[in-house]
Amino acid sequence: MRAWLARLSPFKTPEAKRFAILFGVVYFAQGMWYLPNQTITIVLKDRGLSASQVADLTLITIVPWFVKPLYGLLSDFVPLFGRRRQSYFLLTSALAGCAGLLLAWGNWFATGEVWTFDVFGFTFTLVEGVALFTLMALGLAFTDVLTDAMMVERGRPLGLTGAFQSVQWACITLASVLVGEIGGQLAEARSLRAAFLLAACFPLMSLSMGVSFVRETPARANRAAFVETWHAIRATLRGREIWVVAGFIFFFWFSPSFGPAFLYYQTDTLKFSQRYIGRLAALGAVSQVVGAVFYAPLSRRMRLKHIMHISIALGVVSTLAYLAYRDATSAVIITVVFGAVSMIMNLAFLDLAAKACPARVEATFFAALMSVYNLGSQLSENVGARLYDMVGYERLVYIAAGMTALTWVLMPLVKFDRLDARAREEATANAEAAPAT
Repeated sequence: MRAWLARLSPFKTPEAKRFAILFGVVYFAQGMWYLPNQTITIVLKDRGLSASQVADLTLITIVPWFVKPLYGLLSDFVPLFGRRRQSYFLLTSALAGCAGLLLAWGNWFATGEVWTFDVFGFTFTLVEGVALFTLMALGLAFTDVLTDAMMVERGRPLGLTGAFQSVQWACITLASVLVGEIGGQLAEARSLRAAFLLAACFPLMSLSMGVSFVRETPARANRAAFVETWHAIRATLRGREIWVVAGFIFFFWFSPSFGPAFLYYQTDTLKFSQRYIGRLAALGAVSQVVGAVFYAPLSRRMRLKHIMHISIALGVVSTLAYLAYRDATSAVIITVVFGAVSMIMNLAFLDLAAKACPARVEATFFAALMSVYNLGSQLSENVGARLYDMVGYERLVYIAAGMTALTWVLMPLVKFDRLDARAREEATANAEAAPAT
């Protein structure tokens, strides 16, 4: 059994295994950042804050995730202590971990003061602990960009971008399962300190691993390096490839999704309890882990173009399957199947983004493509919710499936074969250079 697993694993070298572990821990830490959210919400509710006020606070804390390309530019252009990745990685991991510990120590959300202020006619509420929680998010978001940059830099020459991302998303999804189960118990007990303490442990673990696991050639912040990096950015922006990939990613993920509307359907039409809906979400997350594990060997054995065709087909079929989402039994079956399918689709597009990133500016462009991905996903949920109100559940399913199918029309615009060929050339060059190093 062990020999069979070893043959199946795409991580054959010590370096590949080391980075797979590091990337997994970093992404697990990101998932665990959401652990205190339910407890924060119920504690603030107990203090008399309205739902809109809590939503304002939540929006503030996720702002650092919206400006990820800025972290990429800083890392690509300005080496810190002679390193483009490691120094920033250690600093941001420490920031996230220390902010979490301060939150656990101070119990700010439960005891801190609340301020209300007006901006352009809108009323906002601020709790003292929001600043620390936002700093924790800043550290994790910056670390995420650095991790993705290393994933592209290390993974593309080895042909492991898909495998590395499978590990990353399996770990963040596994964290989502724990957040759902443990978060509810902590919220019931109003255990803010325990929630923050648990959330802080994992970026501190990333910090300790970054000291020995991240090995990087020294880089100097000189004019020549700056000009070379700037030329790489300009050349990429002037080219057609990165824009086509960005448009392709946006179009697929902009396809109207159920989003918040699906919760209304589960609650109002199917009469599911909130506890049962939560258990379905946890079950879907477990299924997503299976999909991530499956994608790792698949990405090594099949061309990206073929994986993308399969992903679009699975997306259409699985979306139409939601027409049969009528009771508890069908909900479990569709949740399990679609969980794995959605992860395969997700990783295929992330793999495409990784292979499209130019050298030297991996952090900037991968973060930019992920911003496009996030924008498409958020707009998808917003449009889907509006369509649900206008046309109802069944028509929304047909519209979502049709929009997903239309992605096939854009397939010829993306030069998948060229991207795969470039990745293979880098892998070959890396293999030839390995004995010399």
